Amino acid sequence: MFISVNKKKHHSHGYFYGDDLTNKDSSKFAIVEGYKIARTKLMFSLSAKNNKFVAFTSWSKGEGKSTATTNMAISLSEMGSRVLLVDVDLRKPNVQNLLKLDNKIGFSDVLAGFKEVKDVVHKNVLPSLDVITTGAIPPNPSELISSDRLKQTLDILQNQYDYVLLDTPPIGVVTDALLLKEYVAGYVMIIRERVTTHGDINKTLQFMQIMDAPILGFLKVGCVGRRSKYGYDYKYTYK
Repeated sequence: MFISVNKKKHHSHGYFYGDDLTNKDSSKFAIVEGYKIARTKLMFSLSAKNNKFVAFTSWSKGEGKSTATTNMAISLSEMGSRVLLVDVDLRKPNVQNLLKLDNKIGFSDVLAGFKEVKDVVHKNVLPSLDVITTGAIPPNPSELISSDRLKQTLDILQNQYDYVLLDTPPIGVVTDALLLKEYVAGYVMIIRERVTTHGDINKTLQFMQIMDAPILGFLKVGCVGRRSKYGYDYKYTYK
C-alpha cells in the first residue's frame, strides 16, 4: 500500500500544521480524501491479520509521523469505530502537543507500574477517539517498552477498542519501535515529499526485512498537488 496525501496551500487554523483533519472548514478536500483511502486500505490489511494494533513510524525526525498518525486515528474514529491513539515515543512526545492534552501522566507511568491504564486515558478527545500521551520522560524507555508490563497493557486495550494506533519513534534514530513487532499487525511507514530520500526508503526496507518486521504500507505526506480547475488533485498508488 502506498498512499499520497497532498499538502495544504494555506495557513492551518486547526490543531496541526499541514495535514489537518480536525477543522473541516480549513482542510483541503484532497487531504481528507487521501486519509479516507489510506483508512480503507489499512482496515482491509488489519481484517486479514486479525490484529487491531498498528505501529506508525518513519526513518528519521521531521517527516510528519505524529501528525499523520493522529490524522489517521481521527479518520478511523469518524466511522464510529472505537479508536485509541497511544504515543509510544517515550523520548520525544508529540501527540499531546498536537491535541493540546495534559501530559502529567501517561503511557510511561503505566509501563513503570505507577498507574493503571484507566487512569491515563483521555476519553473522547474527539467522538469515538481516546488518547494516551507519553507521560513523564523515563530514563530507560527501551527497557520499559520491552517489559512484561507492555504485554499486560496491550491485553487490556485489546478488549476495549476496535483499533489501537501506536505512534512510535523513528527507526533510523532508535530501535524502540521494533520492540513492538510481536504485538502489532505491522508497521505503517511515514515518508515526506522532499524530506525522505530514496536511500532512506531502501534502508527502511532492508532494516525491516532483517528484523522480520512486517510493513503494512507507506503513507506519503506533504505532497504538493498539481493545480486543476477543481483545486489541488490527490493521487495514490500501491506498493
